[in-house]
Amino acid sequence: MSTAQPAAVIVLAAGEGTRMKSALPKVLHPVGGRTLLGHALHAAREAAPQHLSVVVRHERERVAAHVAEVDPAALVADQDEIKGTGRAAECGLEVLPGDLTGTVIVTMGDVPLLAGQTLTDLTAAHESAGAAVTVITAELEDPTGYGRIVRDADGSVRKVMEHKDALAAREAGGEDADVLDLREINSGIWAFDAAVLREHLPNLGTDNSQGEKYLTDVLQLAREAGGTVAAHRIDDAEQISGVNNRAQLSELGAEMNRRIVRHWQLEGVTVVDPASTWIDVDVTLGRDVVIRPNTQLLGACTIGDDVVLGPDTTLTDVEVGAGASVVRTHGELSTVGEGATVGPFAYLRPNTVLGRDAKIGTFVETKNSEIGVGTKVPHLTYVGDAEIGDHSNIGASSVFVNYDGVTKSRTHIGNHCRTGSDTMFIAPVTVGDGAYTGAGTVVRKDVPAGALAITVAPQKNIEGWVRDKRAGTASAEAAQAADEVARERSSEA
Repeated sequence: MSTAQPAAVIVLAAGEGTRMKSALPKVLHPVGGRTLLGHALHAAREAAPQHLSVVVRHERERVAAHVAEVDPAALVADQDEIKGTGRAAECGLEVLPGDLTGTVIVTMGDVPLLAGQTLTDLTAAHESAGAAVTVITAELEDPTGYGRIVRDADGSVRKVMEHKDALAAREAGGEDADVLDLREINSGIWAFDAAVLREHLPNLGTDNSQGEKYLTDVLQLAREAGGTVAAHRIDDAEQISGVNNRAQLSELGAEMNRRIVRHWQLEGVTVVDPASTWIDVDVTLGRDVVIRPNTQLLGACTIGDDVVLGPDTTLTDVEVGAGASVVRTHGELSTVGEGATVGPFAYLRPNTVLGRDAKIGTFVETKNSEIGVGTKVPHLTYVGDAEIGDHSNIGASSVFVNYDGVTKSRTHIGNHCRTGSDTMFIAPVTVGDGAYTGAGTVVRKDVPAGALAITVAPQKNIEGWVRDKRAGTASAEAAQAADEVARERSSEA
């Protein structure tokens, strides 16, 4: 594995991407937990360049802001009204040091499967060949639409011929008539000697059907100046597949996910159904994790050893401790402690912290709350803006009433508390250690440690109410029949 480092990487991200048919710039479309541009910047940084520049134009402020968020050290270069990849590379070079020497990589902002190691290998191949220009190439079974790599007898690259030009050459005959049959294609990812770029980019013309400066024209200028043009062919052609529309975005997303899932399977994770499991690139999984069908792990989830996830679970930026179980749950920006259980049908909203061996059960929603070690919130409960101590139990159908229409307040529940079903905690309120509440209690003031809080009135039974108020109903008939049975039994007694 090579370790060569480029002097700089230039990422081209100025295009509009009209075929995406979107108000969002193409390079900002997400796939696998990053934007297309985020993937490009990550690959560039993995190659460890001394400098990194990103060329922007369409929706300049949005794209530049994203660059600053993802990679604050990257330089932003603005492409002017002159179009084309050649002009984009020229603008990217202008923001780099004027005395820069060494290898400059030019790559694209829409190739999400490109690996940093591939850029490192390109750098090594370029420098070992002493080339002026080196292009990444690949062979495709169907190269339709791609520029073809035309080589000389010695294997050096003579030129890149675009597909439409190869079609025209076939019709015209001559030495390039067979170029259309070639299957080696141009990736659009290049390594240049910095001096070659600095010398030839200003000389690129726009005398072509598109009125653009083409980066591929540097190849011919370098050859004419006596430089060597080489090709670095890779076997994994999908690494250089670009995104032009949403269908391709989906296809590359699926391929990326297939690779991620397989990686984790080889690292000791059981994925029951890879086809219905989605894992983002920044997710980390421990050993002996089991992922059941229809599970999505998004963002920067961190999953410990021996965790069971799913089925039907979506977690975003959630940390799950070793030995925990999360079933049929939607969660984000939360922490699940070791050995804890969540679900089924639970909703962990941001800033939920569930302690070790604790439980969030069926139809429970939590938000901005800390739930202590061994504490159970088993079912049908909303816990918002609360702190619950260790080894407490919250009864079914309880609600932490945290909002009075103006202000949100917190509820504090102590250790070893037992709260009855259908308890309403009207925040701000504190329940002391070891305290109990009765079923149906509305807690409006603090409960001392060890106390029982109740707000229910004594039960009152109004005899004959159904007979008087609901005469003729099935309930009245059933009550009358029960009365008759009771009288008969009383007479027999």
